[in-house]
Amino acid sequence: MQGNLGMSGNLTARKIKAPGPGLRWKLANTLRWSFVWGWLVNWLAHLFSKVTGIPTITSMLEGRLIRADGTVVNYGVLSRRVVTDAGVAFLVDDWDNSATDITDLHFHGCGTGTNAEAAGDTALQTESTTALNPDSTRATGTESQPAANQLRTIGTLTFDASAAVTEHGIFSQAATGGGTLWDRSVFSAINVVSGDSIQFTYTCTVSSGS
Repeated sequence: MQGNLGMSGNLTARKIKAPGPGLRWKLANTLRWSFVWGWLVNWLAHLFSKVTGIPTITSMLEGRLIRADGTVVNYGVLSRRVVTDAGVAFLVDDWDNSATDITDLHFHGCGTGTNAEAAGDTALQTESTTALNPDSTRATGTESQPAANQLRTIGTLTFDASAAVTEHGIFSQAATGGGTLWDRSVFSAINVVSGDSIQFTYTCTVSSGS
């Protein structure tokens, strides 16, 4: 016996995005003067480089809360500030062939301090230590280049205690309490409990001009 069997069908797909933290948190974070100022000066810096050809360095921090049960809350952009004086000096020292190495600037730390970011910062205000799992250890970031003039590092910090996380830093060493602080960001609280994690995505953009 011989015959033909025809089959047909349709396949549809829908992208499912992780839910956000809610309007209240979004407003609380984006209406902070530091957030507004960071957005404005980042935009102006890119424009300045394009018009004048003078290079600028800008930064952006994003965050995702990964709860102990596996659910994800996408907080989006947390902050766009601030590269520190110590970080810039570290970069210049490496260029000058000192013992420093800019590739070490990929360790993610976080804390509960709320003081505004300042270029003179050399540490987080109140860095988390015992709330982390493992204790007193920063996350080692994974690097990539989304564009030729961008460096991105993604690090995930896991907690074994409750905390209201409000600050983040990029450091040159894994152990808390030391190393050079390249960038410090402050944002509205992300509340965590034991078993939760926060995935931080930090992107540094160097603009050279048009």
